[in-house]
Amino acid sequence: MSFFQASFDARSAAVRVRFGAGVRHKLADEIGRLGCHRALILSTPPQAEGAMQLAADLKGLAAGVFTRAAMHTPVAVTDDAVAHVRSVDADCLVALGGGSTTGLGKAIAYRTDLPQIVIPTTYAGSEATWILGQTENGVKTTVADPIIQPEVILYDAELVRTLPVDMTVTSALNAMAHAAEALYAENRNPMSTMLAIEGLRAFAAALPRVIENPQDLDARGETLYGAWLCGTVLGQVGMALHHKLCHTLGGSFDLPHAETHAVVLPHAIAYNAHAVPDLLAPVAEIFGGSSPGQALFDFARSMGAPSSLRELGFKRDDISKATDLATRKPYWNPQPVARPAIDELLLAAWAGDPPAA
Repeated sequence: MSFFQASFDARSAAVRVRFGAGVRHKLADEIGRLGCHRALILSTPPQAEGAMQLAADLKGLAAGVFTRAAMHTPVAVTDDAVAHVRSVDADCLVALGGGSTTGLGKAIAYRTDLPQIVIPTTYAGSEATWILGQTENGVKTTVADPIIQPEVILYDAELVRTLPVDMTVTSALNAMAHAAEALYAENRNPMSTMLAIEGLRAFAAALPRVIENPQDLDARGETLYGAWLCGTVLGQVGMALHHKLCHTLGGSFDLPHAETHAVVLPHAIAYNAHAVPDLLAPVAEIFGGSSPGQALFDFARSMGAPSSLRELGFKRDDISKATDLATRKPYWNPQPVARPAIDELLLAAWAGDPPAA
């Protein structure tokens, strides 16, 4: 099957990517390749111990640690982190963690132009993009700039082997959302389509094996491969309705990032399948089903993912407000974004119902 398009633009970032169990132990080499000598290690509070160990392993190459990375990248936390960077005279950043830590590293780099090394411990995929989402005064906004793109990514399957199964599933679905929306992106190109389909295939093949045996390093490695592909495609094309809804729910209602993506994805894909059934056909083929939205819904349920916004703490009374925010400045989307339809979509997602056919 050819993914040729008669007309398209494509771009790719110059990122050094290393895969392999134990590759985190090559961190000092990568800091040296960047010509740096004082790395600031970033993490969330729960991963502080890992950050401290990483700093200890680096010995004289570590300038210190900052362990206050938070979900949705609050601007106030970034302010404090930038002040800390300057106080310890750091010349590069090492982000150990998932999307929260990666986001903080990107936010610091956006202000300081410091080089970044990311060591993912989830499947968020944001490490492969030059996009930053940050929250201030209850509103999440995004910015894209080459300065945001991390220079080095170290994918170490040993670091995700102990990721709890529930977090594994929601993090994977978060990554898959990038690929699913890339299939109908306004600026899609043959490379982005190939990346998206291969990323979805990797998760479809490996995630059930991880659920069966979380210690399976080969399966964990393949899911990291899927995350890299899905993240890379996110850095190449624009997103649409799904990401707008998730940014609204996360930034304005403080819902957990990955879990929100897991719940909303089947509904957003079903909504857009009305406009572009041919472009979304690979989703149904990969996950098995008559429609892409239902196929994703069934796959997520079979993996034990949360199925409703209600169980994430979202209130039915907030649906109208969420619709207002999501439709005020909507992203480009293949299916027109109509308020009544978005109300229905969010109601189904809140209740945990299957996506509308």
